[in-house]
Amino acid sequence: MNLVLIGQRASGKTTVGRRLSGFLGKVFVDTDELIEACQGSSIAEIVRRHGWDYFRSVEKKVISEISGRDGLIIAAGGGAILEPENVQALKRNGFIIWLTAEVQILLQRMARDGHTIGQRPSLTGKGTLEELEEVIAQRKSFYEKVSEVRVDTSALDVDGVVSHLLSILRERRV
Repeated sequence: MNLVLIGQRASGKTTVGRRLSGFLGKVFVDTDELIEACQGSSIAEIVRRHGWDYFRSVEKKVISEISGRDGLIIAAGGGAILEPENVQALKRNGFIIWLTAEVQILLQRMARDGHTIGQRPSLTGKGTLEELEEVIAQRKSFYEKVSEVRVDTSALDVDGVVSHLLSILRERRV
């Protein structure tokens, strides 16, 4: 079984996933990083050159491939759950964990992370706060529907989130 981390940009999917993989001895895979590696450019560049539809089609292929493997910790891109085929693939062999955080916390994390700002293209063309609020509102019901567990990372450091997740996994025998 795979552990699949979903959530908004800067919710902690990659950072928590990497740390969790060390505790569990599972391989960590970030779908955005895989896409960048196989395309040879950043997501921002992929979207600029080819558009969001192209990016989403590459994302679907990557998710289809990795979800067939076992024993992974997967950080799925924030919008991956908008595609029903991605959800089906991830759920087939995965326990889906939704990482959330308050908007102000997400903004602080994004400001500290040069990769998020420099490599992640705008989804709406609006300012960061307005875009974040809009995207969260659009995706919230999708995250709720597909996840088995929701963990608010707002007040926890990485080790706190990992500890909480390990407790959930033990309790649920995942």
